[in-house]
Amino acid sequence: MYSMSANANPTPNNSGTTFRRMILVNLIILIVLIAAAITGYYFYNQSTLYLKTDDAQVAGTQIVVSAPASGKLINWQGTNGSTFSAGDEIGEIQTQVGNKTVDVPIDMPANGTIAQNEVMNNEFVAAGMPLAYAYDMNHLYIVANIKETQLQNVKVGDQVDVWVAGKAGSISGTVTQIGDATASTFSLLPNQSTTADYTPVTQVVPVEISIGTTAGSGLVPGMSATVRIHK
Repeated sequence: MYSMSANANPTPNNSGTTFRRMILVNLIILIVLIAAAITGYYFYNQSTLYLKTDDAQVAGTQIVVSAPASGKLINWQGTNGSTFSAGDEIGEIQTQVGNKTVDVPIDMPANGTIAQNEVMNNEFVAAGMPLAYAYDMNHLYIVANIKETQLQNVKVGDQVDVWVAGKAGSISGTVTQIGDATASTFSLLPNQSTTADYTPVTQVVPVEISIGTTAGSGLVPGMSATVRIHK
């Protein structure tokens, strides 16, 4: 007598397992599609609303302390990190005027903190020689290099989010100035073509961003930054 095998037809248990597996696969596919859609929307939204670059840094107006006369440097106080107000005497030049030795004062040109000292006491210096470089650490700003192809999306007054390397959180800023020349225009080695097959290189234009008072912020010129300009 013919007897039907027990494995000829799937058991209810096998059918249930297969059904659950199909549901799980479909659920995974749905999650992946939703994640892809969210990611795509995020990047589309970012590119539509913002212009972002990490080619930026903290900057400030450089103050040059120069020798007012030729002679011997004495009483020099311009050590790195020293802060002075405009008009403060930070040293003297001992020089000869006729038969007399005269001490000519070296005054601080503007409020600032010495960032780079170039000399030391009792050194002989020439008139006009830079003795030190300083910055007003209370009024630093950000310079972001924006590609020339994106410059039409930037205008004075735009709001900016700034992240400085090594600093927690973001800083609010405002575009205050857009450069009138590319960053390479005043380079010591500007881009020049000497052949007929020159390939154009996208240039960048410096954009200045105000971040308000920076007193006590710990920011110093040259720090790397990332900026996000609101279009």
